[in-house]
Amino acid sequence: MDSEIRSIFDAKINTMFTALALPIFRETIATYHIDDHVDQPINNPYPQDEISHLLYNKCWIDTVQWHLEDIIRDPKIEPDKALEIKRRIDKSNQHRTDLVEIIDDFFLTQFKDAEIKENAAINTESPAWAIDRLSILTLKIYHMREEVERADADPAHKERCKAKLGILEQQEEDLSLAIDQLLEDIAEGKKYMKVYKQMKMYNDDELNPVLRGQK
Repeated sequence: MDSEIRSIFDAKINTMFTALALPIFRETIATYHIDDHVDQPINNPYPQDEISHLLYNKCWIDTVQWHLEDIIRDPKIEPDKALEIKRRIDKSNQHRTDLVEIIDDFFLTQFKDAEIKENAAINTESPAWAIDRLSILTLKIYHMREEVERADADPAHKERCKAKLGILEQQEEDLSLAIDQLLEDIAEGKKYMKVYKQMKMYNDDELNPVLRGQK
């Protein structure tokens, strides 16, 4: 088991998992914004065999894609550039999905010995997809806080964004609690994991008829 979370699961205090994830997400976003450029290389500071490494990579993908989504909405963007970015976003989405599934595989390994209770239920989403939402929510909070602190924004704009920021922060608290509770329930056998791979068809040369027709 990953050394970072061994104490979490062994001591049955896995409600601390988001206390591990959230600082990594915030660190990733802050590091990206030092250069603030979609083409900057990732420099993951965590060892490859740790869950922290996966969490950092996950949030980096989300952060770069966030800014690509901003760029592509420029009404003055050249069509060729827009198409290039759209394809880059598509590739990023595939990488994001692949990484979420790797994180779910990690959790499947952690909980493989959990004794499932007779009345155990399945959750509507896997732990990793909930963590995916937490990563993106952390990005929303970062950028909404930027709007609140913008020197060139008028007071009314700042007040509207401050109200939205408060809602996002409450959402982060609630989602974190829900993730931690889900992991605790899985560890105790009250819920069980059943992961379905996304099996996206439009990126597959064999499943997308347009791509297949060009082979």
